[in-house]
Amino acid sequence: MNMTEKAAPRILVWDWPTRVFHWLMVLCFTGAWLTSESERLQLVHITLGYTMAGLVAFRVVWGLMGTRYARFTSFVRGPAAAVSYVKGVVAREPQHHVGHNPAGAYAVLGLLALGAGVTLTGWLNDSGDAPHWLEEAHELLATGMLALVAVHVLGVVVGSLAHRENLVRAMFTGRKQGSPEQAIRSAWATVAALMLCAVLGWWAWQWQHAPSASGAPGVVPSAAAPGTVGAWLTALKKHDDDDGDDD
Repeated sequence: MNMTEKAAPRILVWDWPTRVFHWLMVLCFTGAWLTSESERLQLVHITLGYTMAGLVAFRVVWGLMGTRYARFTSFVRGPAAAVSYVKGVVAREPQHHVGHNPAGAYAVLGLLALGAGVTLTGWLNDSGDAPHWLEEAHELLATGMLALVAVHVLGVVVGSLAHRENLVRAMFTGRKQGSPEQAIRSAWATVAALMLCAVLGWWAWQWQHAPSASGAPGVVPSAAAPGTVGAWLTALKKHDDDDGDDD
């Protein structure tokens, strides 16, 4: 253990809701991106997209009323603070921040804004006969979000090296370097558990109600391509009608 670690013990910084939100967003965006071109997996793509929308909404609320370092007021600063932080990293004299650093704060806000834009345009595309430009806007926003994710990951790597602190591990354990009086009092595990149950319940509902030509849940029937919500509802109604005829 080096002197830096001795001088700065690890304290609880990230509550459970923030951590669960973070990794669910990683899972949903990755899954939605990988299934975006697959007609067969369009229900998976749509389900993950709507999950992202719910997660973004939760994070906005939690950013207003959550624990100390989850609140926007604790890490959102002006451009000058972000520039100063970057200059410090380049000069190998990085400013240590217990929560998000000023530059990372802009990545957080950008990812939330792009996440909202991606899911909104996705919903508009799936709710009716959307114009072609809306589909292009959806793809452009998703690509922009992917680019910002790459920048964010690079920033995490650079920050980990600059501060000699594993920031990825911190988002799993919730603990970072700091003094005891800077720690949050509670991890709010109950809120995180409720959020996780809501997500898993939504996924289970989608799986159980997914119509399929083969009878296997979760597989997009060819008649439902390209996978809009309207097409899914039509296929589901046809599936129920067919069951009624069999009776």
